[in-house]
Amino acid sequence: QVQLVESGGGLVQAGDSLRLSCAASGRTFSSYAMGWFRQAPGKEREFVAAISWSGGTRYYGDSVKGRFTISRDNTKNTVYLQMNSLKPEDTAVYYCARDEDSSASVSFNRYRYWGQGTQVTVSS
Repeated sequence: QVQLVESGGGLVQAGDSLRLSCAASGRTFSSYAMGWFRQAPGKEREFVAAISWSGGTRYYGDSVKGRFTISRDNTKNTVYLQMNSLKPEDTAVYYCARDEDSSASVSFNRYRYWGQGTQVTVSS
């Protein structure tokens, strides 16, 4: 069973930065793509970023391009989301997810395993 545990969320001001981490259990972490999604109150879950198994391919949602960076460390079974220039509209619960394939994907349906989420709140 794969377990994903997010950390690093919190309350920050607009313009600040945060780095989220997602630690994964299991020996096969490096074989799969990983992704980050977010969900704000009253809204659908939104794609944020994805990274292929090697880190060679990365995708970003339009609303975070140029501000967020996804990365991974396969030696630590961890994927990261560096969030810079945060805006109030970035406020959401952020979820880490493991893809069913090694290539990165923006499709919600490709992700089988999900973490519990970490709250990010950006004040204006």
